[in-house]
Amino acid sequence: MMNKMNVCKIAFLIATAMGVVACGSDGKDGAPGEPGKPGEPGPGPVPPVVETSTITNVEMINHMVEEGKLTIEFAITNEDGIAIAGLKDASVYLAAMTEQGIQRSRDGSVGGNATVGGDKPTEGASLEMLDNGNYQFVAPMAAVQADTEGLIRLQVGGGEIAKSPYIIIDKPEMTHTSTTETCYSCHVDYATSDIRHSGYVALNTDGEVDFVGGCMVCHNNVPRDIAEDGSSLNTGGYAKNTMQKLGHINHQKFEKDFTPVNCYTCHAEPVMNTNLAGNGCTDCHSVEGAKFDRVMSATSSGFDARDFHAQKSGLANLKAMRNGYSAETSVPFKDENGVWCTTMALFKLDGDTKTPVHIGDNYSHDLTSHHPDTPIVYAGAYLHGYYNNSVVGRFAGHGKDEIKTDNADGTRTHCFPSPSAGFDAADIMASARISLSYDGWTDNDGKESLSFTAYSDAINQSSSEEVPYERRLAVTNDSCTTCHNSETNYHKNGAYNDGGVDCVACHNNGQDRSAKNSAPGFGPMVHSMHWGIGNALSGAKKDQDGNNIANSADSLNADNCVSCHAEGVDLNAIPNQYIRAKAFNNGDQTKMASPITANCFACHSDAQALNHMQQNGGEISAEKGNGNDGTWFTQPTSESCATCHAEGKSFGIEKFHNFQR
Repeated sequence: MMNKMNVCKIAFLIATAMGVVACGSDGKDGAPGEPGKPGEPGPGPVPPVVETSTITNVEMINHMVEEGKLTIEFAITNEDGIAIAGLKDASVYLAAMTEQGIQRSRDGSVGGNATVGGDKPTEGASLEMLDNGNYQFVAPMAAVQADTEGLIRLQVGGGEIAKSPYIIIDKPEMTHTSTTETCYSCHVDYATSDIRHSGYVALNTDGEVDFVGGCMVCHNNVPRDIAEDGSSLNTGGYAKNTMQKLGHINHQKFEKDFTPVNCYTCHAEPVMNTNLAGNGCTDCHSVEGAKFDRVMSATSSGFDARDFHAQKSGLANLKAMRNGYSAETSVPFKDENGVWCTTMALFKLDGDTKTPVHIGDNYSHDLTSHHPDTPIVYAGAYLHGYYNNSVVGRFAGHGKDEIKTDNADGTRTHCFPSPSAGFDAADIMASARISLSYDGWTDNDGKESLSFTAYSDAINQSSSEEVPYERRLAVTNDSCTTCHNSETNYHKNGAYNDGGVDCVACHNNGQDRSAKNSAPGFGPMVHSMHWGIGNALSGAKKDQDGNNIANSADSLNADNCVSCHAEGVDLNAIPNQYIRAKAFNNGDQTKMASPITANCFACHSDAQALNHMQQNGGEISAEKGNGNDGTWFTQPTSESCATCHAEGKSFGIEKFHNFQR
C-alpha cells in the first residue's frame, strides 16, 4: 500500500501534521478563524520556604482581643528573609490595664498567658499556618474581655527555628513615663549584657527596644500578694518587686550622691499617679502623710510630681544656683615682688548679665551652719604645670605662706611665694574653686557644697606669652550627673558637673594621687573606681562588719563605655606623656605609667593583660628619675597601643567595647 501512495499524498500528510496545507492549493490564505477561549492561568512560582533559622524575624499582621481569648496573626522569616514553615512554638503574655495600673496575676485572674509547644502547652491554644510563613495563634485567656486593654508580649520559635526576641505588640498609652533612653543612660544595651533577665529585653513592632514595657509584663504596677505567713500567693501582680519599687527603692542602693527625689533622672514625662495611696508614692511615703495627699488632690491635672519633689527637697534651688553662678580666675601673673599669683572672681548670672559677687564680704568663716548673707564657704586656688595639653602637677598651692587678698572689686587674689621646683619646662596655669552653702548644707569635707571650678589659660614662663588651656576631655557633660544626680560633690569641693572636669585640678598626670591605691590620674582612677579594684577599695560601700565591698557600678556592664564616652575615644589623640603612678606601685613616688596602659590596666589588671601591654611598650612602673629636674613629663613613652587598638583598626577598641547606643 505504501508503494501506491503518491508523493502528493505523502506531502499532504506531513503538512497536516505540521498544521500547514499547501499541496493542491492556489497559495492564498484562508479566512481567519474565531478566537479561542483563553486558558486558565498556571499556578505560578511557589515562594521558597525553610524549616530552620538562626534568626527569626517577626512581622505583625493583626491581633484581636475577644471574650476569653487573644488571636494573633503574624509572619516569620529567617535571617535571609525567607518564609519559615513548620513553626510549632509560640507564647504570649497579656498584662491588663486596670484601675491600679498594669497587672497580671499568676493564677490567670487578671491578664493571662498562653503557650503552644514546649513542655507545658496551654489547653485550647492553637497555632496554624495559614500560608507559607503566615500564622494564626489563638490563645485562650479566661480573664480577658473584649474591651481589655493590655501590654501584650509575643515570642515565637524553638528547636530548629530560633526563638525570636520578645516583641511588645500592643501597649496602652501612658503605660509608663520612664523611657528606654533614661534607663539606658546607665543600663546601656541591657540585652547584650550578662546581667540578670537580659534575655527578656523586648522590642516594639518597629524593631526598637522597649525596655520599660518589656519589664512591666512581669514587674507590674501591682505587687504579688503575700499570705499572712509571709509566703507568696498567685494573686495580685506577677512579681513581688513592682516596676515602681525597682525604680524608687532598689535604686536607692546606689550609694554615692544619688537622690531618688531627682525624678527627672528617670521620668522623661510627668508621672501619672497623683494619689498618695496609689502606685509609687507608698514606696517612700506612708499613707498617713495626708498633707501630701491634700497637696496633690488640690492641684490641677497639670500637677507634675517631678517638680513637686524637686521643690520640696531643695533640689530645684540647687539647680537654680548651679545655673545662677559662674567662677573665673586669671592667667597667672607675677606681682611687684616677683611672686606668682592668680585672681579669682565669682559672678551671679541673670540671662546674659554677669554681676560680680564680693567674695570677701560673702565669705563665711563659721562653718557650723549656712548663713544666707554669707554663702561662700570655700575659695581656694592652685597653680599648675601645663605641658603638651596636660596638667602635669601642682606648681603652687595651699601653704603657710600663701597670701590671700580681698580686692575692692570683690575679687580675691592668691599669691604663692614658695612654688614647687621641677616645672622649668612647663607653662603655668591656675585653677580656682569656689563653694556655696545652702539651706540644709553641712560641713563635711566639701561633699555637700555647691562648687564651681574655673581654669585659666597658661603662660609661658620664658616668653610671657599666653597659651590656651585645651586639656582633652573625652567624656560628655552629663557623663557623671546621670547617676550622681544630687548636685553635690564627691569630696574636696569637686563637683560632678561637666564630666567631672573639676576633678582634674587634683587628679591629673602629675599630682600622683593614690585614689585608695587603685589607679593614678583622672581616667584610670574613674575606670578603677567603677569597674576595677578601686570599686571595692573606694570604701563607698561596706558590709555589716565594716568591710569594703564592691559599689553599685559593679552591677553595670563595664563594656558599655558609651555611658560616659558618648562620642567615642580617639586613642591617637591621647598625649604621649607619662602619668605619675604611685597608685600602681604601693605608694612609690618615683614610678610612672604610660597613659593608655594606665587607663586599660585600671580594669584589665591580670598578669596576662599586663604582659600584653608591656610587650607593646606599655609601662606601669617606669622610673621618674630626679624629681627636681623638670623633665619627666617631657619624655615620650614607648607604648604602641593605638597602632592596633585605635578606632577603625583591625583590633580597634570599638570591637571590644561599645561606643554606640
